[in-house]
Parts: sequence; C-alpha cells; structure tokens
Amino acid sequence: MTEQELNGITVVGMKGEIVLGEESNAFREKIKELLMAGKKKIVLNVANVNYIDSTGVGVLVACFNSARSHDAALKLANVWSRFREVLQMTRLLTVFDTYDSESAAIQSFAKSLRAAG
Repeated sequence: MTEQELNGITVVGMKGEIVLGEESNAFREKIKELLMAGKKKIVLNVANVNYIDSTGVGVLVACFNSARSHDAALKLANVWSRFREVLQMTRLLTVFDTYDSESAAIQSFAKSLRAAG
C-alpha cells in the first residue's frame, strides 16, 4: 500500500489481493489509522488489485462504514472490470462512489464541496 496526500485528500494505492488474512487486516488497519488521524477524504486506488474475495469485499464495506461513522468519505478509483463485477453481484456498486481514474475521484471531492457550499 502506498499513501499520498493531495490538497487534503489521502490517496491510498492498493496492490495485490484483498483476501482473508494479512492483506485485508493491513488494509483495515491503514483505514483505521487514517480515520484516527482525522482524515476525512480518502481515495482508494484499486488499479493494481488483481483479486478480491468475499472477505476483501467485507473489509471494504467495514471500512466504508467506519469512514461514514467518522464523517469521512471513502471513494474507489480505477475500478477495473472484474472488481466492478464483484461489486455489482454483491449489490455494492450503488453503495460505493466509484471512479474510472484517481483524478476523477479527487475532483469529485471538489465538486461535492461546491455543491454543499
């Protein structure tokens, strides 16, 4: 996982698999850490995630709910076809804000700020 901060938005680059075990635990801990540090805008770049299983989906949902309970937003960027299919099958595509690129996800925060203001 990589992490970078851009204009108050934290971008977490995910790599490999989000599956039962260390990978999903590390991911959950990273999101918890960001939320505890007061981060409110988080983009998960999943371009380099080559596999996600049901546990991984569960962890995504748990992280999404944690973010929401901290008044934070969690958005997914670079959602590739198989990942999108998994979200669609589990009916989570409507729950997550998904974007085709990292820049589109980042820009969406600016749009929501303008809409709210």
